Amino acid sequence: MANKTPEVGDIHFPFPFTPYSIQKDFMAELYQVLEAGKIGIFESPTGTGKSLSLICGALSWLRDFEQKKRQEEARLLETGTLPLKVGKDQPPSLSSSCQETPDVLRPAGEPDWVAQFVQKKEERDLVDRLQEERVRRRKREERLRQIRHNAQLKHAAKRVRQEEEETERLLRLSREMLAGGPGAEQLEQLTGEEELVLAEYESDEEKGTASGVDKDEDDLEEEHVTKIYYCSRTHSQLSQFVHEVQKSPFGKDTRLVSLGSRQNLCVNEDVRHLGSVQLINDRCVEMQRNKHERKSEAEEEKPKKRRQEPRATCPFYNYEQLQLLRDEVLVEVKDIEQLVTLGKEAHACPYYGSRFAIPAAQLVVLPYQMLLHAATRQAAGIRLQGQVVVIDEAHNLIDTITGIHSAEVSGSQLCQAHSQLLQYMERYGRRLKAKNLMYIKQILYLLEKFVTVLGGNIKQNPHSQRLSQTGTELKTINDFLFLSQIDNINLFKVQRYCEKSMVSRKLFGFTEKYGAVLAPSREQPRLAGFQQFLQSLQPEVTKTPAAPVEEGEARALRPSSPLMHIEGFLAALTTANQDGRVILSRQGSLSQSSLKFLLLNPAVPFAQVVKECRAVVIAGGTMQPVSDFREQLLACAGVDAERVVEFSCGHVIPPDNILPLVVCSGPSNQQLEFTYQQRELPQMIFQEPKRANQVEQVLLEYSKCIQCCGQMGSTMTGALLLSVVGGKMSEGINFSDNLGRCVVMVGMPYPNIKSPELQEKMAYLDQTLPRTPGQVPPGKALVENLCMKAVNQSIGRAIRHQKDFASIVLLDQRYARPPILAKLPAWIRDRVEIKTTFGPAIAAMRKFHRERSGPS
Repeated sequence: MANKTPEVGDIHFPFPFTPYSIQKDFMAELYQVLEAGKIGIFESPTGTGKSLSLICGALSWLRDFEQKKRQEEARLLETGTLPLKVGKDQPPSLSSSCQETPDVLRPAGEPDWVAQFVQKKEERDLVDRLQEERVRRRKREERLRQIRHNAQLKHAAKRVRQEEEETERLLRLSREMLAGGPGAEQLEQLTGEEELVLAEYESDEEKGTASGVDKDEDDLEEEHVTKIYYCSRTHSQLSQFVHEVQKSPFGKDTRLVSLGSRQNLCVNEDVRHLGSVQLINDRCVEMQRNKHERKSEAEEEKPKKRRQEPRATCPFYNYEQLQLLRDEVLVEVKDIEQLVTLGKEAHACPYYGSRFAIPAAQLVVLPYQMLLHAATRQAAGIRLQGQVVVIDEAHNLIDTITGIHSAEVSGSQLCQAHSQLLQYMERYGRRLKAKNLMYIKQILYLLEKFVTVLGGNIKQNPHSQRLSQTGTELKTINDFLFLSQIDNINLFKVQRYCEKSMVSRKLFGFTEKYGAVLAPSREQPRLAGFQQFLQSLQPEVTKTPAAPVEEGEARALRPSSPLMHIEGFLAALTTANQDGRVILSRQGSLSQSSLKFLLLNPAVPFAQVVKECRAVVIAGGTMQPVSDFREQLLACAGVDAERVVEFSCGHVIPPDNILPLVVCSGPSNQQLEFTYQQRELPQMIFQEPKRANQVEQVLLEYSKCIQCCGQMGSTMTGALLLSVVGGKMSEGINFSDNLGRCVVMVGMPYPNIKSPELQEKMAYLDQTLPRTPGQVPPGKALVENLCMKAVNQSIGRAIRHQKDFASIVLLDQRYARPPILAKLPAWIRDRVEIKTTFGPAIAAMRKFHRERSGPS
């Protein structure tokens, strides 16, 4: 299909086909938000081409921005003088990464010659930076041009890889021969012991902050150009977005980088088999550290008193190959799967190759947690200063941020970690330095106090300990620290020690070697919020499960050291007192009891994003009600109301292709109000499965049943699929055409009002947010908004394209209330019909479907 280039005002928007009018409006508004540096909340219903509108609108702005920047650079290099205005109104080139000169107010009465001298120096410095940036840009463009057009470079690189692989094969054979010789067993035992002992630890106060990056890695780093960071919830959604970019008019010329976790990008089978996200991360970091230590030892050339086995390093982390992979990534748009394939072919690490490509990229595609979690963002080399961020599928953004920064540990994990760490210290205590021993004893003390505050005894088996006091208790962070008697310990230093020393990794190796100290309970291990979020991002299990479901899931969630989970809880306790709570859940036995950190203010981690970025776009198919984003997220993050722009468009379907009904009573005139006490569920035909890897099979059977309805001789008249709101069927699944001709919402999916977490969140909002006269309190509004977000997300599953049609039935008289109706998406709200009795509702539905499907 030929590309179209519609014009909106003076702006050209390349598009793969003639866009809908709402797509033109979307792109024009998006362009203005990015140009003015605003925060945009964009709602475009599913089926309206939101992804293409985001791609073409944002990349059109970036195209024009880069063109203006080059023009301004050329003028500055020619004249060598700064423009008259500096600050917000400065030209684009001066607001980019190459401009670092602050808008400094000159002291009153300063002599003219001083001001002129400072002005000249600023001009010279700026011109020097611009010249350096131009040289780097031209080198990069020439390098990418050669890779794109010169196949000889690829063949030469392939020969180098083959030579390296042959060398590695010979080395492997040599190691196997040595391993089979006399004394091999003792050597292996010594090597295992050496790897388990903690290296000497120095805090950041005792040494300069080391970057941990060698000269080769410095060479791989480039200046960060202005770019767009696009993030979504799952890897499948990101891959779908990348494919849309490939099909767009920008697919050939955009430098796009797809980022993912090590678990998704690692091509080292020895590391991948570890299974756990945390173990893969720690093993990778350890191998990089071994590489740097080996280089340092080689440079020092100090005589060794005794032979030491070389520590394992990753063969896929090679400077030349990473450099080639980085450039290959930038030459052509690739998704995660294509990136992994390329990494295997190049014998280079896709995780680091993609990370090194970030500075020169124009569009970076990444999952939520890599952008929203500060530590992960820093580790990935993401710099947000002056950049654009687009957060798609953002209807659950607040809950996502809260989940990422929450953490929970069970009594069983606390006891396991204490027992393992205590035995580790007893075995290696004489070989550890004083600083290591001090921190290990502090961690042991913390674990003991955490068990005590739950009412248990650290010296007894957690599974057999019955607690005298049960129930749930909420504490502020400070109150919890005092209650636990750990307020005298610097948790920031303990957290930093855990990160730098990798003690949890050493402890895992210790327990792997000598067996579990305490048998793990049968309960599912409780993951820290961030790790739990990582697990939810794994690609869906498709076809051919090789083992029973329970066994397969046990392998996927291979337990790591319990201390790894506890580290997340310790980090959460460093949050400001007013922004979080600690929930003490005492459930009969110590092993079932838990400590949970709950983040109350998601604006705290989000504030840094909106502060650093040039512009932020929060987009989704169903963003209503948007008051949550404005009040809980943006206002609390310090964003002025004038900086926030809202855009919501209608649907592309004709008005007659949708029939939304509110049904207030049933056939017997009984008022329909499905509260928790009154609700009863009918018998099911198909129902949503409990396990995620069974979803595809249920959907397949459901689809086959519907397909049979139109066949000759079939007695089937349809199929009914019953699902839970917020469950596995409520998001990311396409129920287009005959798969979803009618969506029935039974009752209103209010969250559990008795939940301690929800009650604390409501109380927090009532205390912190201003109360508007005539409006419901913020806490109550939160409950209503959570309910309606779930409703809106569920009923949007049926309409997927312009010619689709469906009826939407809201079975509960409470939907007829104006405050509730106001929270529906505009394209549904404007067409709602309220039926106070059952008969007219059935008649309207029969008429609607007969007119579109023919008589049944």
